[in-house]
Amino acid sequence: MKIEEILAAASMPASSPSYPFGPYRFVNREFFVISYLTDPEEIRRILPEPLEPLADSVVHYEWIRMPDSQGFGNYTESGLVIPATFHGEPVSFVAEMFLDDMSPIAAGREIWGFPKEYAEVNLEVKTDTLVGTLSYCGERVAMGTMAYKYHECDKDEMAESIKRTQILLKLIPDVDGTPAIAQLVSVNLEEVVVKGAWSGPARLHVIPHVQTKFPDLPVKKVLYGKHYISDLTLPYGKVVHDYLK
Repeated sequence: MKIEEILAAASMPASSPSYPFGPYRFVNREFFVISYLTDPEEIRRILPEPLEPLADSVVHYEWIRMPDSQGFGNYTESGLVIPATFHGEPVSFVAEMFLDDMSPIAAGREIWGFPKEYAEVNLEVKTDTLVGTLSYCGERVAMGTMAYKYHECDKDEMAESIKRTQILLKLIPDVDGTPAIAQLVSVNLEEVVVKGAWSGPARLHVIPHVQTKFPDLPVKKVLYGKHYISDLTLPYGKVVHDYLK
């Protein structure tokens, strides 16, 4: 391969890239988010400096169904998001993510620093209930349920919440094991079109597992569930804090 061919590759392996160049468009992306009260000390332990926790100790556990994802295909994702502030700006820190598709796992980790791991994830409607499940190596570690399309929500307000800045902790070691990259990266979803949005009563059950950390944030009280469907674009991000400088 010539130098120009190497530098033109979108990702590894250069002969058959794991994912193409972005930005990445998602069609009919379906979200199921359960908001709950948890332990403020555990939030502080997980949040990387200089992020600051909010006073209300609310976190969000979510499932995302992505049937039509440009460059990534068809997959389902699940994970924990912690509201916080960064230099006074409201942000969402993405703490842990699980999904069943290698392409977005590689892209998410290598480009932005999304904390993605492989697991078995499912989101579906069962009669009158929206059900999300997460299993790791065949063992159930989370299940969320919500009354299906219980209350309709304002789609414009939901679109604004989707656009809120997401913060990722990107960590990549050098060949000698020392940190090569240690950054906070921000990303804002674009071209958001909410096609439907609902809220309703929900429940969340989590089971401790050595390979998952979100159960360390205990479910003290479930506040509500939200369910929405949208089209959106995932652009490239930007470095907002470099721990090595």
